[in-house]
Amino acid sequence: MPFRLILALTCAALLLGCSKLTMENYTRLKAGMTYAEVVKLLGKPDSCSEALFVRNCTWGSEKKNITVNFMNDKVLLYTSKNLK
Repeated sequence: MPFRLILALTCAALLLGCSKLTMENYTRLKAGMTYAEVVKLLGKPDSCSEALFVRNCTWGSEKKNITVNFMNDKVLLYTSKNLK
């Protein structure tokens, strides 16, 4: 196999094994954290919506996720689903 293919497969395996959607990262979330602090911890959110001055962002999918509600760029509430 060419070296580049082996390198690409190795990188893909590492990325898949290094999900930031873990119970450990979820327990690091705290009310009052800024949006930037959460992005630094979890990475860029998969989706966000905004209504009535509250931004709702989700990391992950419907099956496994962390959802964080921000008001004035600060964590207000957060929940998780199917984390290990």
